[in-house]
Amino acid sequence: MPSSPLRVAVVCMSNMNRSMEALSILMKKGFSVKSFGAGSCVRLLGRASNLPVVYDFSTTYEQMCKDLLHKDGERYRSNGVLHILGRNERINPHPERFQECRDPFDVIFTCQESIYDRVVADLCAREQNCQPVHVINMDIHDTLEDATLGSLIICELCQGLQQADDMESSLAELLLAAEGKTGRSFLHTVCFY
Repeated sequence: MPSSPLRVAVVCMSNMNRSMEALSILMKKGFSVKSFGAGSCVRLLGRASNLPVVYDFSTTYEQMCKDLLHKDGERYRSNGVLHILGRNERINPHPERFQECRDPFDVIFTCQESIYDRVVADLCAREQNCQPVHVINMDIHDTLEDATLGSLIICELCQGLQQADDMESSLAELLLAAEGKTGRSFLHTVCFY
């Protein structure tokens, strides 16, 4: 059994749906977890797919909710955005950007390959302190349903890692088993930062 709790991060683009759903589930299971976005700003579904509503990462979930209620409360209620903001507000005051965090993690899960690339590039650009971190990507569609399903898979992987005598030797086996069980593929690398 690992001597200390597994330190986990989950990263999506805006720290809104996928990473926050995983944060919620992992927190309920007792994991030491944080969630982040890796984008330059928070983008929410707007009136059209090519017209997102954009916020800075310092904007609170409460401020976003009030703004969207003012703009078109019925639209954002029916498309689920207000529900997501309500959940997020109960967990964190505002979204957080991965590139601004310097906390140590044992494993970082990303929710799409472009985010994985950003996280790995950011970690490689940091001052090297020989602290290893496993970065694992599993593509999760940015829908409520897939966010929940992907979060449950991440939780199952975390439980397996937490129970492993040696995370290093168990990780490849756990990822292969998860690929076989879920039909999803995973990217994995180890970074030192």
